Amino acid sequence: MSVVLDGKKVLVTGGSRGIGRAIVLALAGAGADVMTCYRSEGEAVDSLARELKSTAGDHHLVRADVSDQTDLARLIDEARQRYGRLDALVNNAGVISHIPFAELSLDEWRRVLDNNLTAPFEVTQRALPLLPEGASVVTIGSRVATIGIPLRAHYTAAKSGLIGLTRSLAKELGGRGIRVNVVAPGPIETEEEVSPQVRQRYQQLIALRRLGRPEEVANAVLFLVSDLSTFVSGETINVDGGI
Repeated sequence: MSVVLDGKKVLVTGGSRGIGRAIVLALAGAGADVMTCYRSEGEAVDSLARELKSTAGDHHLVRADVSDQTDLARLIDEARQRYGRLDALVNNAGVISHIPFAELSLDEWRRVLDNNLTAPFEVTQRALPLLPEGASVVTIGSRVATIGIPLRAHYTAAKSGLIGLTRSLAKELGGRGIRVNVVAPGPIETEEEVSPQVRQRYQQLIALRRLGRPEEVANAVLFLVSDLSTFVSGETINVDGGI
């Protein structure tokens, strides 16, 4: 069964690369009008703009850092002016670093939590007036939130926090008919190079014996944005190949 999102207005944060890009293209391909933001100019943004231009719909790219208050206010105002409402919000933007806990600075701790946990809180709160009854909020978490991983204590803490935030918002916003869920990817094949050693380790851990594809994460988002999931809220959908 194909997902049809004709007429839906969607904002996706951090949509120029990797999982975010796959989500933007999947939503646009299903008929939604999609606005996304990015931090830095470059070929990834240019090529996405070209792809969206050739895809039917009212699509827009906005340069904005969701951890910056001024940028965030401008992004939400742009969505308000262009769309008037948001049928779905996808919090995808985030950052990651790999640092031993003993060497993890407070500045880096704050940077990772600000981008991965505080930014989704602020984006969702600011977008709330634009979300009508039946709207869907999807946040991209991570499978590490419930299993942990060395060198990423700050990242794991942030992604774990998203699960709690989502559970609370699902109950608080449910009376307005707004659904709130998390999609938690496992190891996904993106533009970043993966060493043969790391790839082999992942393949041994994953039941399907391979890394996932960004499109496979996007498919879970499509489900949660669509009317196929109208009674799904407060959930975390793991897209991890059985890790």
